[in-house]
Amino acid sequence: MPTSRRSLLKTSAFGCGLAALASCERITTAVNREFLGEAVPTELHPPEGQEIDPDFHLLSRAAFGPWPGDVQRLKAMGQAAWIEEQLHPESMADTACNLRAERFESLYFSAGDAYEFRKPVLRDEITRHSLLRAIYSRRQLFEVMVEFWTDHLNIDLEKGDCIYLKPSDDREVIRAHALGNFYELIRASATSPAMLVYLDGKTNKVRKKTDDQPNENYARELMELHTMGVHGGYSQKDVREAARCLSGWTFDRNRFLAMNQSESFFKPDWHDDGKKTVLGQPIAAGGGAGDLDRLVEIVCSHPSTASFMALKLCRRFVSATPPEGLVKRVAAEFTRTRGDIKCLLRLLLSSPEFQASQGQLLKRPFKFMVSAIRALAADTQAEKSVLEPLQRMGHGLFQYPTPDGYSDDELPWMGTLMWRWNFGLALASGNQPGVRVNLWPLRKSLNAGKKTSAWFAHLIGRKPTEAEFKATTATDDPQTVGLILASPAFQRC
Repeated sequence: MPTSRRSLLKTSAFGCGLAALASCERITTAVNREFLGEAVPTELHPPEGQEIDPDFHLLSRAAFGPWPGDVQRLKAMGQAAWIEEQLHPESMADTACNLRAERFESLYFSAGDAYEFRKPVLRDEITRHSLLRAIYSRRQLFEVMVEFWTDHLNIDLEKGDCIYLKPSDDREVIRAHALGNFYELIRASATSPAMLVYLDGKTNKVRKKTDDQPNENYARELMELHTMGVHGGYSQKDVREAARCLSGWTFDRNRFLAMNQSESFFKPDWHDDGKKTVLGQPIAAGGGAGDLDRLVEIVCSHPSTASFMALKLCRRFVSATPPEGLVKRVAAEFTRTRGDIKCLLRLLLSSPEFQASQGQLLKRPFKFMVSAIRALAADTQAEKSVLEPLQRMGHGLFQYPTPDGYSDDELPWMGTLMWRWNFGLALASGNQPGVRVNLWPLRKSLNAGKKTSAWFAHLIGRKPTEAEFKATTATDDPQTVGLILASPAFQRC
């Protein structure tokens, strides 16, 4: 069939667009490498001890693993100063990362306006943005906490209209409060359009002279998953009373002539305005929209919430079975500061228990992938070809179907280790689509030659044992690096 002039012009324009985009990406990479700190330093000094270097350990837990040169920078400034810098991300310029990650238009639209985009575009842009931020941001602790709270307040993109609403939730709830105050985080999540849709709060109405019953879905998860924990001491009656407090909050992007169509709102005629009692605390009748604030205060200030959140943070940063003393100290700090997230992290990351926990945690697939890409100073635009291996590892972003989020336990991740090995070997050999790796600058800076020990120390933070040396020594650098990335030692942090 002959090609029409119009189709030829459209094809040419599309091709030019792709070429321009590819050229723009190459320019971004060149600028970042030459002027904005992404280049491999000319000289690297990998750890020389038999135990994991303490600074490498801190970067493996409070960051997504070290970028080449990060360990030396941390040693020069000291751990306390590094932690303080990371706790104040606004003090750090993040230009190189922004050049890569701020091009996704849909992420900046309000909840109601995001319906202008097609679902595949929304899914592609939010997942790529998250991966690029984790890999390239200098605000590493902030991104680690974004991942933590994304799991804690999990929302599956595939339920209802959540795919249109999650970008604004990521921006205005998770990222806005990642290093802020826990009470404010929970309050923001409770009225997030995405959460109202995901956990059915949108339909929680108790109208007068009807048989309406409060929808308890969100109230139950608020207590079981977001604050007190499943063994927190609440009853079914408390869940029902909490649901009554929450009744009336909803979201409707089609409200006629509304000035705030993109926001959740309170409908007084849907609210049960009677007297309530939650966890033994009375809530007077007539509180209206204020019942939500009173509920958040009650559940967040309950002792079970302090204990539950302390345990969860200690499990993410220290050990699957963290020392009881540390959990109690973090819980006491939660109570003392009324949920100041910075204070909790400062205490936790400076604790002796944290320092002594090297190599105890299995990296979840997302952390494994990001830490491997960072360690090799690789170049990627986080395209579909990079996200697909993550999917095969069982860690598709924003796709966990139940409200509890991806697990911190080891067992769920053991069945997909082969996909990690395949990714590590492909990455090191330059055969992973969507990622460009050049081992030569690292080889030169490490003065590695074919020395397995230099590569191993750079990637693991310590010298290899004799058995590890034999198992990871290969005929060339790509094979050696690939074997180290696939080794048991690299799976842990």
